[in-house]
Amino acid sequence: MKFSAKTNYGIVALLELAAEFPGGGVLQIAQIACRQEIPERYLEQMMTSLRKGGLLRSIRGPRGGYQLTRSPAQITIAEVLNCLEREELSENIVKSPSPEFLALNALAAGVKQKQVEYLEAISLQDLLEECDKYIKDQTMYFI
Repeated sequence: MKFSAKTNYGIVALLELAAEFPGGGVLQIAQIACRQEIPERYLEQMMTSLRKGGLLRSIRGPRGGYQLTRSPAQITIAEVLNCLEREELSENIVKSPSPEFLALNALAAGVKQKQVEYLEAISLQDLLEECDKYIKDQTMYFI
């Protein structure tokens, strides 16, 4: 399964915020954009969608920015996709009464259902822990 650039950037931005969540930290768009090399204007649009979807809160003021509304363990990747990809992806379902096309459509629906179930089972916390594994694997010790 491929994610759009919008979804990739949005999830990476949420992972930045998830890492700050335990300390109650707030990050500004400019900070995230700089760290992850994401165009700021593009990131603003994603953050707005995520805020409207109830995953983020914005805090005004000079020390303001964005914060997760819930624990990273309570935010699923399926929720993130629903916020960022509001437009329904058109299914390539062929409208034909033939048994072959009906079977193919049933297969496509089954695959879609499994994708949804999988994405509902993965939280931001799961991805954050996966990131930590990669960070530990990249750590080199010099004597």
